[in-house]
Amino acid sequence: MHLTGHKGEVTSCRFSDTGEHIASGSADKQVFLWNTYGECANYGVLQGHKGGVLEVQWMPGSERVITASADHTVAMWDAMTGERLRRGKHHTAPVNSCCPLSKSAGDDNMFVSASDDGQLVIWDARERNPAAVIEHSQPLTSVAAAVSGNVVYAGSLDNTITGWDMRTQSAVQTLRGHSGTVVGLAMSPKTGNYLASTSLDNTVRLWDLRPYCRLPNRCERVYTGAPHGYEMNLVRPAFDKDESMVASGGADRTLTIWNLRSGEVKYKLPGHKGCVTQVDFHPKEPIVLSGSVDKAMFLGEL
Repeated sequence: MHLTGHKGEVTSCRFSDTGEHIASGSADKQVFLWNTYGECANYGVLQGHKGGVLEVQWMPGSERVITASADHTVAMWDAMTGERLRRGKHHTAPVNSCCPLSKSAGDDNMFVSASDDGQLVIWDARERNPAAVIEHSQPLTSVAAAVSGNVVYAGSLDNTITGWDMRTQSAVQTLRGHSGTVVGLAMSPKTGNYLASTSLDNTVRLWDLRPYCRLPNRCERVYTGAPHGYEMNLVRPAFDKDESMVASGGADRTLTIWNLRSGEVKYKLPGHKGCVTQVDFHPKEPIVLSGSVDKAMFLGEL
């Protein structure tokens, strides 16, 4: 299924927790809401950002969407009515990434954002000001929260991923191994034991987050075959629901899916006319979604 309508490159696209809906964000400053099934109708448009939408995420419960934008703000939206519920103004540079703070607890108020200003900001939709602000020395490109919500991981321009304890707001872990800027992060959805990261060094890495991990640098696997181009897009990885596969887009206009354990390429899906920026697995079925700088998305069965 080919989903078109955005007037700018698709930067981010994701399935809701139920799998019934899709939200897509674009450089055209808009977020489109789609039905996953049937004719994939575009049933809603979220407007209000003054800059490109750089990431879109569903909050637990599938009724709210959060967005990070180049206009230095984050926003929370009602996906049913299209109303903007909250606009977060604190960052002083483009906000590259956002994510719900604790998916497992079903909390649809708390979320985190990461920006070029080097700040990791924790938001509570019920409060006007940020709940907390954490300063990192370098611009932050990506963010992912541990399943418990106690630790938030942020990828940076300094090639590292830092884990921050939300209770003490101190750095508790630094994952080193990438030789280029970390541009995307994804937390494994079932156990929360693994973190996947994409980087401008043309690799995707799998990190073991378990407390008793035997690997000295926690990097369990390095996946290759999804190159980055000179455009340096924020390309974001994804896990499937069973944590048996890892996927990422690339500048070669394809979507690459690896076997999580063996590291071998299982699928290499063509079709896009430009760099594939985001991939997402359906939460219940073997369906995969991809978005690209070619302004379109593909929905395909594996």
